Amino acid sequence: MQDIVTVDIGGTNARFAIAKVDQGRVVELGEATTLRTADHASLALAWEAFGRTLGRELPRYAGIAIACPIQGETLKMTNNPWIIQPSMLAERLHLEDFTLVNDFGAVGHAVAQIDEQYLEHLCGPDRPLPTEGTTTIVGPGTGLGAACLLRRKGQYFVIETEGGHIDFAPLDEFEDKILRALRRRFRRVSAERIVSGPGLTNLYEIIAEMQGLPITMRDNKALWEMAMEGRDSMAAAALERFFLSLGAVAGDLALAHRAQGVVIAGGLGLRVADRLPHSGFAERFVAKGRFESMMGDMPVKIITHPQPGLFGAAAAFASDHPSL
Repeated sequence: MQDIVTVDIGGTNARFAIAKVDQGRVVELGEATTLRTADHASLALAWEAFGRTLGRELPRYAGIAIACPIQGETLKMTNNPWIIQPSMLAERLHLEDFTLVNDFGAVGHAVAQIDEQYLEHLCGPDRPLPTEGTTTIVGPGTGLGAACLLRRKGQYFVIETEGGHIDFAPLDEFEDKILRALRRRFRRVSAERIVSGPGLTNLYEIIAEMQGLPITMRDNKALWEMAMEGRDSMAAAALERFFLSLGAVAGDLALAHRAQGVVIAGGLGLRVADRLPHSGFAERFVAKGRFESMMGDMPVKIITHPQPGLFGAAAAFASDHPSL
């Protein structure tokens, strides 16, 4: 059994914990420590701050999840001042070995290894995720993340994707109008422009424009609170459209992956979990024409683990180092 540092780095916060791994699996995840990235000039300085909170020398192995594509010599993140150079991580963090994954790749590893109690049924047949074949993982947050989990003969493989950047596909006349309005703002309208935290603001502003009403809410966080509480009719209407679009996009990705199961994740996935079953999500998810019957036979879950990114980063390391 081996102790490792597990890290989940986002635009605003970096979360750290100590995990125990054994024979390719995560067997324990310690308490998370959350540090604001703006308070630390680099990952190495935040790493040292985490070590000071523990009052001990940190393990020399790590699983690190980062909210950006893992590509090239230098990784840059939106809303995060850190510059991360993968080739320098071992030296700067004093590591013998590490695994570096995209944040939604980490969620894919979490889905592969967590206990079923953290996968809450949403729609479709109430049965476990497949032990053979493909599971699509999709989740709205600051952006729209997507990954693919393939299980084959007792093994699993996580495929990181940029599926959230597929084209937005309107399914009714109202969404045709939304698409036309967004085209005036953006060169290309991806699904992420609607199915994400900031996407709710886009929907809200377009609905206000269509109704000829003033835009009274500019703060995205406050808008989400008003929409979830139903205190503003336009915000509530935007949220309804958000749910429909999430169902449609999740179904499109599952169809593209030829999935046998789907998991909704992301920072907003858990927040809206109670609303999704009665939102029109399920109807839009299965509305795939000739494939409607196949889509209706697909279990859809929501991941409820409190730290899927941290667990998943540790699971990615464990999967890469089964002998530890």
